[in-house]
Amino acid sequence: MLDDDKAEDVISVDLRGKSSVTDVMIIASGRSQRHVGAIADHVIRAIKDAGLGRARVEGLPACDWVLLDAGDVVVHLFRPEVRSFYDLEKMWSVEPPSAAG
Repeated sequence: MLDDDKAEDVISVDLRGKSSVTDVMIIASGRSQRHVGAIADHVIRAIKDAGLGRARVEGLPACDWVLLDAGDVVVHLFRPEVRSFYDLEKMWSVEPPSAAG
């Protein structure tokens, strides 16, 4: 689904055994605030349509960094410069897509 919305540099981080908060963290970028917001809206709708209830959402008004918490899966959507600043990939020791070669 993120590919359909043209999300960029999508990675999935397996956190089973590393975090008690979630099993999988997905990190992706949108090109602009509007793009991040549109991706977030589609993910929220897909979670609801899949019968997984309502995701907790943070950051939707600004759309610089939107966090969608669906329990076992947490999705982080960033504008590229915000993603670079927080560098979650480094925090979780995951190689960013552009370096993964």
